[in-house]
Amino acid sequence: MNKSAVLKKMSLVDKLPLYFLRFFIYLILIIFSGIIIFLFYTLFVNASRPHIDISKGFSILPGKFFGRNFMKIITQENLFVLEGIINSLFIGLVSATLTTYFSALTAYAIHLYQFKGRRFIHLAILAVMMIPSQIAGIGLVTILYSIGFVNNYWVIIIPAIASPATFFYMKQYIQSVLPYEIIEAARVDGSSEFRTFNQLVLPIIRPALSVQFIFAFVASWNNLFIPSLIIQDGKKRTLPIIIAQLGVSDPKNFDQGARFMLMFLAIIPTVIIYLIFSKYIIKGTTAGSVKG
Repeated sequence: MNKSAVLKKMSLVDKLPLYFLRFFIYLILIIFSGIIIFLFYTLFVNASRPHIDISKGFSILPGKFFGRNFMKIITQENLFVLEGIINSLFIGLVSATLTTYFSALTAYAIHLYQFKGRRFIHLAILAVMMIPSQIAGIGLVTILYSIGFVNNYWVIIIPAIASPATFFYMKQYIQSVLPYEIIEAARVDGSSEFRTFNQLVLPIIRPALSVQFIFAFVASWNNLFIPSLIIQDGKKRTLPIIIAQLGVSDPKNFDQGARFMLMFLAIIPTVIIYLIFSKYIIKGTTAGSVKG
């Protein structure tokens, strides 16, 4: 055996652990993807079946009650599904937009400006991450009821803007992709600070904004704790409240098909948001996690 053949064989042997590791990773990803797809499909199947068939057990084939279940939850009195979807969309889109923008603005200021107490403010924001949101929410709800400021969406949206986790991610991303020389050049050209941030910095960090917008929207869309304590008017309820209300309805009128249909409808907006911004997820996550 000549020298080149020996080197080629040694190279192949050295790469075997890498091939096995890659195979194992792809296998795990395929398994988890299959489980997620199966769960979505099961939800769709149950949304198309009547209550009596769902009670009998699992079925691999969809039923013929999709339209009937849909019309039942849409036309059911005192449920207000369409209003709940609109309310959740409004709160989710506004909260996600404001959360990502102001978190990026705060991260930009903490990263760029050198001022006294900068490190303390940074650590204080991160320390808030250790406080469970339920504990802070109880105090907020108590104050709101004491001043009679309930049944208002803005008391849900405004506290959501202060997101330490989003701030931390945005700061790490800005720190890795934003050279200080670009900001200096913009200042020399006479650009104001807000114009520099809005027209120069935001396009650079667009991948991170897209990723955090998805996370913020999903968190707001699935939020049940605070809205259920604040929103009392039936037509102002969000979709998670309606789903919870349907789940604790009278056993005589309980319909699993209608409940699965409602959960199916609740997933559609989050899937649409993900599909719109999905091309930025990989790019944003990898770039934001590596400095330099």
